Amino acid sequence: MVLKAFTDYANGASMKTVVDMLNMAGIHTKASPKLTLNSVERMLHNRRYIGEYKFRDVVIPNGIPAIVPEELFYRVQDRMEAVKKAPAKLKAEDEYLLTTKLFCGKCKCFMTGESGTSHTGDVHRYYKCVSARKHECDKKTVHKKWIEDLVINEIKGLLFNDELIAKLTDLVMEKQSAENVLLPAMRKTLEETEKAIGNLLNAIQMGIITESTKDRLTQLEQQKKEIELSITKEEIAHPTVTKEQIRFVFEKLRKLDLTKLEHRRKLIDIFVNSIYLYDDKILLTFNYKDGTKTIVLTDSEEISGEGSDLSASGAPSKKPLLSTTAKEVSLLFLTAAYNSYQK
Repeated sequence: MVLKAFTDYANGASMKTVVDMLNMAGIHTKASPKLTLNSVERMLHNRRYIGEYKFRDVVIPNGIPAIVPEELFYRVQDRMEAVKKAPAKLKAEDEYLLTTKLFCGKCKCFMTGESGTSHTGDVHRYYKCVSARKHECDKKTVHKKWIEDLVINEIKGLLFNDELIAKLTDLVMEKQSAENVLLPAMRKTLEETEKAIGNLLNAIQMGIITESTKDRLTQLEQQKKEIELSITKEEIAHPTVTKEQIRFVFEKLRKLDLTKLEHRRKLIDIFVNSIYLYDDKILLTFNYKDGTKTIVLTDSEEISGEGSDLSASGAPSKKPLLSTTAKEVSLLFLTAAYNSYQK
């Protein structure tokens, strides 16, 4: 797996793709069950893999068995240095945004990033079925830019569908109210307590005052403080958002620059649950109930190793099958969208 990590990165795979590949294989460190970008970057810099043993200031070449050829190791070092200095456009090309969300329609395995260099020196980037790498599935590769652009265009279509956004906003509010039954109950109790305090104060003003009246008033005022504190704690633990805040999020998401890597990544993370890729269609599922769309591809758009360029063929023209009468919206979707933009 170490050798594969070095080889994949040297051949054009992004650091994130290498991390995902190792995590899917169950590779981990002693300190953490999941590898990160930093831990894999340290691994790719580790000279022990070329057999170099170091103890304090003593360095012994070939002091331990090598796993990675020196030529491969230095190609990786050169590429990491080049990526570090690369402009944003190249970094965007180097990150596979659909990793962990894109699946093969034939065998249901993940499709992960892969790249290769042609005899002309051009780098071609694809998504390839994990089983196809092992020759256990005949699913063809799909061009990275084509499928990522298609998904982004579909998300953009959702964001600018005013009717759908209005319905999603209403459904989120309904779902949010149904999720928290404790807070409304506490607010009702507070209202009843304040009403009881008001009645006692009216009685006192009318001259009806006894020892038990004063005791009861003291009890109710203490109860009011306790309820208010409980409400505050509940609001902190389970914050709610208003309809205006939800609309604000959607408006801001509409203004994202889709040429920027971080904005494209944000939209995919928020909206996309899974994508199943078949030879003749794409099944795209969004992060809310009934948020599923089937895109039927024409012969010219059919996915292949020579996948068409979106700018040439255009997005599929079939009308969306996305339901706009969903009964439920995931609060995970709302939270992801709102928190993501707040950051």
